[in-house]
Parts: sequence; structure tokens; C-alpha cells
Amino acid sequence: MSKTTVPARPPCRLYLITPPAVPDLTAFAGQLAQALESGDVAALQIRLKDVPDAEVRRAVEVLAPLAQARDVAVILNDRADLAKVTGCDGVHLGQQDGSVAEARRLLGPDAMIGVTCHDSRHLAMEAAEAGADYVAFGAFYPTATKAVEHTASPDVLTIWQETMEIPCVAIGGLNATNAGAMAAAGADFVAVSGAVWSHPGGPAEAVRALNAALRG
Repeated sequence: MSKTTVPARPPCRLYLITPPAVPDLTAFAGQLAQALESGDVAALQIRLKDVPDAEVRRAVEVLAPLAQARDVAVILNDRADLAKVTGCDGVHLGQQDGSVAEARRLLGPDAMIGVTCHDSRHLAMEAAEAGADYVAFGAFYPTATKAVEHTASPDVLTIWQETMEIPCVAIGGLNATNAGAMAAAGADFVAVSGAVWSHPGGPAEAVRALNAALRG
């Protein structure tokens, strides 16, 4: 009797998030290019908080070509409407940022739609049933990037991986020291912001270190 072969899970990959503010877009574009040249990156989320729409549009105009030229998906945070008009590859929705159905209507069947699910498998299952392409769990560790209201345990990744098919992203306080543990627990992607842009050795060194951790 032949044994059923279970396909191996693809390696965990890096998901970059911009800082919440980018005072010098030209300088940051240079940092981003260096980071993207330094190791595997699956996606770039443009996450600018409390800035005018015109600044978001300009950021996408400058940053998206750098990512897309390297086959890195560009995801806009919060705003499906701006993701549509700026030509992003998708949108990442918080729990208060509108529905997956509405984002899908705006962006079409090929867009990548992700949903923040905190520490809740229930919210993640609702997002999956609504047609999300990935769910994000976290925060797993303290982070200075945003206020932490929900703390997740790595077992949420493990249980999700064992029971559901759509990918999961680990986010919150992740760096080269703990990213490998998130991959081992079941994360398909590890989302990182401050650990890259504030790395003492620079973003390129940070991306190299993170990729090494995920491979390990």
C-alpha cells in the first residue's frame, strides 16, 4: 500500500513593513532598495499613519516600483480605495478598516487581501471564510512600532497551520533573534519593521540576518 505524501510547507518568508512615518522619502527609497537587494522578501506593506492621502500616493509612487521590479508584492495598509487607485498588489485590513468583501469588490479577484486577527483564531477563521488571502497574528513580543493591545502565543500559529490552508503572518516585536522560532511554530511569513529600519548595521544587514534566521 502506498503512503500518502503530504506536500512540504513552503519556507517561511520575510514580509517588510515601512515605518509609520517617512520624513525623507528619497533617503528611505535608497534604504529600501538596499534591503530588497540583500535577501528574499515576499512583500512590502506601505504603512503610513496619520498622513494626508497625497503623501500616501507619493510614497506608493516612489516605493512600489522598487519592490515590484524585484517581484515583491506591494500591500497598502488600511485603505483599499487608495490601494486601487495607486496600483498596489493588495491591501492589509485591520479589524476596523472595512470588510474583505468590499476590498475584494474594489480590488478584484487577483488582489492580495490580508487581515489583522490579533490573537484570535475565531477572527482568522471569519477572515478566511470571507475570502482573505492571509491572516496576521500578533503581537508576539513588545514592539515600539505601535501600541500593543493584544498579545499572541506561538501556539496560535501551530494550530492554524495544522487546521487551515490559507497562510498566516506573525507580527509584533520580531527580529533575527526570535524570527526563527516563529517560523518553526508555523508562520508562513514573518512581518518586520523596526528591526530592519532601526538596525544598527543598517537595513541590508538586518534583512540578511533575518533570512539566515528563517532558513535556520
